[in-house]
Order: sequence, then structure tokens, then C-alpha cells
Amino acid sequence: MKPQYVGIVGDVGGTNARFAVVDAQGHVRNPRSFANKDYASLADIMAEYIETTVGRKRPPRAVIAVAGPVLHGEIEFTNLDWVVSEGDLLAQFEFEAVRLINDFAAQAIACPLLEGPDLRVLGPNLAKGPVDCPMVALGAGTGFGVAALARSARGDVALATEGGHAAFAPTDEVEVEVWKRLDARYGRVSIERLLSGQGLYDLYCVLAELAGKAPELADEAMVTREGLVGDPLASAALDRFVGIMGAVAGDLALTFGARGGVFVSGGIAPRIAERLAGGGFRARFEDKGRLSDYVQTVPTYLVLHPYPAILGAARQLELLERL
Repeated sequence: MKPQYVGIVGDVGGTNARFAVVDAQGHVRNPRSFANKDYASLADIMAEYIETTVGRKRPPRAVIAVAGPVLHGEIEFTNLDWVVSEGDLLAQFEFEAVRLINDFAAQAIACPLLEGPDLRVLGPNLAKGPVDCPMVALGAGTGFGVAALARSARGDVALATEGGHAAFAPTDEVEVEVWKRLDARYGRVSIERLLSGQGLYDLYCVLAELAGKAPELADEAMVTREGLVGDPLASAALDRFVGIMGAVAGDLALTFGARGGVFVSGGIAPRIAERLAGGGFRARFEDKGRLSDYVQTVPTYLVLHPYPAILGAARQLELLERL
């Protein structure tokens, strides 16, 4: 018998959109991924997913995680030329309820559910801390996402942020030079200017300039591939990228008091898992001067679950059903 679906959940980033359905037992089923460039709108992707996966009896509710700030039920994507509102989706698909949530807020909601094969420890294998301690989810892909999870006996509350657009803070002379060149090129240098796919490539190009060499690789995918097999300049870019991510993650652990753990996800991190686990990330994470002892007690993880934002959206769907 075909399962009764209670909702549709989605995760829409700057490059791809992923959708799944949730059955009456809360299980996520039938995940599919779509390339955003092949569609004119999010509604077109949803319509195709519903037609090909769900059929005529569509679920009554939807929770969609989106890459950017959700204001008054509407998202204007940061790295995608789309505007989507809950009202438009309600009208077009005749849902009973629709909720748009920030994609990293969805990942933060999923953090307490991740365990075992869903995670890889980065650094020492530490306890997550008391259950009422905040958690942080962060990750680099098309952009850089950040969210936190506040925890209490009354339940968990995700704190959506635009932390990826906070200012980048260089910590040595090389990073000062990187900052100067990116400032000349773009103006204000945010964390996302370095911790993203384009940021990795810009970092590689600047390091080439500083070494008096012409960049030979064409894009961030090549930098990642060649850096992992030993190209000296690409490898240096990966090491610097990992170190900057560790420094930022440590700053966020301090900012949110995230003794429950810091969870690294996004499109780039799983592809450079060994480099993240190699020590540079955790060393910069813990390098916090007078507060180094504090962050040394905070566990850090690489998220291996393929759909953490989908998992978080499904958890948010449970809350929507109770309203």
C-alpha cells in the first residue's frame, strides 16, 4: 500500500534544490535533487517533484529550507535570482500550511538527531555537553551558512543568522595580504568571500599572486581535486581554507556558547574530509587566546548525513502539524 504522506520537505541552496516527502510515521522518503539552473522558478521544481513523485493526492503541508534570510514569510535568495513567498506557494499548490525556514536553521534543528555514521569527529572525541547547551551549524558551499540551536526543557529553537556575511578577520600576514587584495577587488570582505566555492578559488589565485605565479587551475573544483593529490599551490589554498574555517568556527563557538557542539556541513566540507580532520581546522578552532581553554571543551564534527537540512525540515514539519 502506498504510504500516506503528511508533508513535503525541501532544501534549496544556490545551486541545487532537494525535495522529499514525510510519511505518517515521520520517515523521510523519496529524496530527489534538481539543478536550479534548469528551472525558471522554485515552483517549477516543486511542481515536477509533486507530479513525478507524489501524484495527485498531494500532502497538506510543506516546510522548505532556503539559502538566505526569510523575512515576513518571503525569501529573496542571496546567490540565486529567485523570490519565493509562503503565500504564493499556498495559493499555487493549495497546501494547508507552508513554512519557509533558513537552510542552516534547518540544519541546526537536525543537529541533536545526528549520531553514529552521520558524523565524523574533528579533533578530540569530546562529549557534547549538557542537553541544554547551544549547538552551531555552519558550512561552505555556494555561500557560507551559519545558524545556532538554543536548547531547553521547553524545546529547541533555531536561531537563523546571516553570520556568513560578518567581516573576515585575518590572523597573520598572509591573510592580511589576502584581505587587501579581496578588498581591492570586491570592497568589504566578508567570511563568505573566502569560505565558499568562489572564495576557495579567489584564495588560490591570491596565493598564486603572492608567490609570483600565474594561477594554472580554472575553478574551485580543480583547486580541490589537485590540492588533494599534491599540487603545491592548490594544497596551500586548501590548508588555508581549512584553517580559516577552523578560526571562524571557533569564533562562532564563543559567540553562541556552543558547548553542545559545532557541526560543519555544506557542499565543500565532505570533499575535503581528510584535510579537515588533519589538524589544521581544530588547531585554529582552539587558538582563542585567553578563551582557548573554553573552546578546547567544545566538540567539533563533520556532518556526513546526505540531507541534514531535509532532516531538520522534517523535524520542523512535526511542529507545524501541531499548530
